[in-house]
Amino acid sequence: MTNHTASALRYQYLFGPVFSRRLGRSLGVDLLPYKTCSLDCVYCECGPTTTLTAVPSGFVSVDDVVSELDDYLARQPALDFITFAGSGEPTLHDGLGSIIAHIKRKHASYKVAVLTNGTLFSRPDIRRAVLTADLLVPSLDGATAASFNTINRPDPSIDVTSVIEGLIALRKEYRGTFVLEVFIVPGVNDSAEEVAALREAALRIEPDAIQLNRLDRPGIFPWVTQASDDLLAAIHEQLLPLTVFEVPRRQAGEVRRMDDGYVQDAILTRLANRAFDTTTLAFLIGLHEGLVAKHVNQLLADGRLKRVLPESELPPDAPRRLIVQAA
Repeated sequence: MTNHTASALRYQYLFGPVFSRRLGRSLGVDLLPYKTCSLDCVYCECGPTTTLTAVPSGFVSVDDVVSELDDYLARQPALDFITFAGSGEPTLHDGLGSIIAHIKRKHASYKVAVLTNGTLFSRPDIRRAVLTADLLVPSLDGATAASFNTINRPDPSIDVTSVIEGLIALRKEYRGTFVLEVFIVPGVNDSAEEVAALREAALRIEPDAIQLNRLDRPGIFPWVTQASDDLLAAIHEQLLPLTVFEVPRRQAGEVRRMDDGYVQDAILTRLANRAFDTTTLAFLIGLHEGLVAKHVNQLLADGRLKRVLPESELPPDAPRRLIVQAA
């Protein structure tokens, strides 16, 4: 255990840093009492939701969270992301926006990720709270009432139509990296009709990419089983021409290649058909952004990639993005 990890254990609202397959070295920030959420998902590894609510509130002190972040980040730890996640839905905390703003103002060298179930973005104030984050990963597991209610078991005030419309509105305002996560539950959201509804919704949302996920640890119910590689591949094909990636099955004792050839091949493969920024590339490949950026710069110098200028109308506080594509 490193000194940084040991010190994080002293805090009430910070956890890790942990190494994530998707986020690299990530310092977690948990803003809610255990299992306070707007959904009660059947696959949640944290267990059943104990407080089901769609009403944002100041569940914990913003000043206390900011104080812990300042204390920990004063050590200048090596992090890929500061990630708002944990045992509940982070957008339920009405101080999320002010905490992100503090990080961006006082610790600007760190990137911010928000892992969210995406249920509250029909509210303009919730959308504003996350606009300066570098990476948003909202979920949409079902695009019909039947699959959404079966998998996600929402607070009674939430319906799938408002969730989809909220994500569409958010995407129009947000200028960072936006990856839509879809958790596949065999027998519920994997039929041709369900995938077609997901595809239609995603085409309207226009994420940078869709990430298909599956059960990795035991969920709440034994009937929730792990989607096979073949099933994910078939759903991938049905979602085209959207950009889709599949979360690989976790292998016990797996050691990932990190040599230059592997990393560069992974980058070029992801950029074969469209442009991405380095944050999205790192997230989809599952490697540190610093490592990905190093190889992106080398591939640019070699003429194998070329820059794509970001949108000229970016607000001054929008996340900066180096966007590249195959040359």
